[in-house]
Amino acid sequence: MTIGFGTTLFTADDGTDRFGLAGHRPRSLVELPPFPGDRLDPAISGGDLCVQACANDPQVAVHAVRNLVRLGAGVVRVRWTQLGFGRTSSTSSAQATPRNLLGFKDGTANLKAENGQALDHFVWVGEDDVDWLRGGSYLVTRRIRMLIEDWDVLPVPQQEAVMGRTKTAGAPLGQVAEFDPTDFAAVRDGQPAIPRDSHVFLAHPTNAGTAILRRGYSFVDGTGPDGRLDAGLFFIAYQRDPQTGFVQVQRNLAGDALNGFVEHGSSAVFACPPGVVDEDDWWGRALFESSP
Repeated sequence: MTIGFGTTLFTADDGTDRFGLAGHRPRSLVELPPFPGDRLDPAISGGDLCVQACANDPQVAVHAVRNLVRLGAGVVRVRWTQLGFGRTSSTSSAQATPRNLLGFKDGTANLKAENGQALDHFVWVGEDDVDWLRGGSYLVTRRIRMLIEDWDVLPVPQQEAVMGRTKTAGAPLGQVAEFDPTDFAAVRDGQPAIPRDSHVFLAHPTNAGTAILRRGYSFVDGTGPDGRLDAGLFFIAYQRDPQTGFVQVQRNLAGDALNGFVEHGSSAVFACPPGVVDEDDWWGRALFESSP
């Protein structure tokens, strides 16, 4: 389980300091700016608290959250939920790279748990933020509906040009295997092998100038009012600072060819304190013990 604190826990939308926590708000905990193409639903965005429960059986995860809500009856209520399945990125070199609902391998270039130096630089909050959050991380969530029916009629070579990788092997275009070096200078038929508007080109740390730890899940929530699948990616990413993490990457994706096949409908940002250290510890202890 992972617990996070939203911006409104510290300062309400009207500026009210409801719980006396405004003075302890992390420096980088600010609402995400609007991005081109956003179609956000306020009813499934934001929140004071977030709870992420992961399990091999979804019933276990549902009951874990249910028990926390029961314990908080009269104090907290559920604002919105999202049930996801599988993985949409690998977070360890020991994991096989999973595929997303578009059929492509996802997370090949994601930060890996074995690279502690990169995690310290890009994921874990350091001494430049509030003390109670040190060793924690910022969590960004986005519900991204994939326009699967439109994608499925696109010929595979065009799909590969949008993604910047081969569909079967997951190799960078111009290469053979998944983990072959991504060569942005490679040329094929007189054109860049990896199109400049492809997702890989724009999202790769080399060009985005930063990195985030993605840990998202697929979702299928039946059929929408338009008769099309309401399915896609529940994007989850951790970073040391959302402004130099997700925000920087997302702005770089303004010209992404993949934008024609996705819709962003939900958005949130939370500060996640370090995990508990023993059975007597509890989430956010350093924050609440330092507050009046």
